[in-house]
Amino acid sequence: MRRVRTASVLIVFPLALALLAGCGRGARADLPFMGESFDSDDIYSRIYDVAPAQACGAARLALLGQGYAVGKASDDAVEATKNFQPEDEVHTQLSVRVSCVSRGNDRTLLFVSALLDRYVLRKSSNSASVGVGGIGSLSLPVGSREDSLVRTASSTVQDTGFYRRFFERVGYYVPAPSPRDRTPSADEMRREDPPPADLDSPAAEPASPPAPR
Repeated sequence: MRRVRTASVLIVFPLALALLAGCGRGARADLPFMGESFDSDDIYSRIYDVAPAQACGAARLALLGQGYAVGKASDDAVEATKNFQPEDEVHTQLSVRVSCVSRGNDRTLLFVSALLDRYVLRKSSNSASVGVGGIGSLSLPVGSREDSLVRTASSTVQDTGFYRRFFERVGYYVPAPSPRDRTPSADEMRREDPPPADLDSPAAEPASPPAPR
């Protein structure tokens, strides 16, 4: 009887472990890598009813107006950087990349991503080797120091408020369509070019011929 019970335990225990391992693999597979779920959101993109060259031009003006140094500007891409110093020995650089993709009929899908790099000031002293007779060489500091910036972190900005304000600023610089280029709506057509007034009035009765004298 004891052998039967022991055999049952030996069979059930590996099966339970296999089920738990399978559930664990399924749970890990469902988790997005580094939080990247590729949801259908519009945090990093916006559509404008202008041509790509005009959308990228508006993005360039929006960045220039906020103190960014534009390093690249074309009809389909803009790249700009801005430097910050939140602490005495900490330096950060914000790099913004904009891509303008045509969607047809003077519509542009504008993508933007910002990269934040963090640098720390590192100080190092120089030393020189001095030969001493009978002893050899000694490394002595010469008194000069070199300061260099070392990058310690780099990450993509994921603040939705940052991108929302950027797109609003781009919309401020997007040129409004001129009256010649804009297609008026049916209501505007009726207001701007009303039908003749006699079409809305009842038809006039024909005048009777004058009575003979």
